[in-house]
Amino acid sequence: MARYTGACCRLCRREGEKLFLKGERCYTDKCAVQRRTYAPGQHGQNKKKMSEYGLQLREKQKARRFYGVLESQFEKYFEMAARKKGVTGENLLQILERRFDNVIYRLGLATSRAEARQLITHGHFRINGKRVNIPSYLVAAGEVISVGEKSRSSSKFKEIDEMAGARVLPEWLDYDADNMVGRIVQLPSRDEVDLQVKEHLIVELYSK
Repeated sequence: MARYTGACCRLCRREGEKLFLKGERCYTDKCAVQRRTYAPGQHGQNKKKMSEYGLQLREKQKARRFYGVLESQFEKYFEMAARKKGVTGENLLQILERRFDNVIYRLGLATSRAEARQLITHGHFRINGKRVNIPSYLVAAGEVISVGEKSRSSSKFKEIDEMAGARVLPEWLDYDADNMVGRIVQLPSRDEVDLQVKEHLIVELYSK
């Protein structure tokens, strides 16, 4: 499975906002975006007027990095969104939100999407009672996500379960902390996506 292995904080600094890629660290004073508010690199502090293409590219990179997907995956999701009825940009964000690793993160069962991917590939979660170890799996409305029986007793999941209750769930998800079971109530709407991205610019970029 291909994945990004570089410095996560560098990505947040490049986009100029928190993408919450390092879990708990992002909520502390150690967050690199708070300590260094300029882009990384030798010319990071030089402010230049960005071209139309540059603005479109930055929005695409921001969304891609936020969800932790590679370029080829992102293009695939855009093609899926373009084929669906409705607004292409909103369809794209809905597809990204439906990724299994993102849902695990949203439920509070992982401190970051990267950790969620690791836990999924290790086989800790079930969907409708069946083990699924594919982070890119797209969940559907009505599906039930649970933590495996053996995993529930581990110290890792006891720690995660304590933190899960503190996270505010989006309305399209439901979580039963006592049984460590989540449910997809409905598919997410644009209003329930907390990423500050101008998705219409992404559509313009791919429409050229």
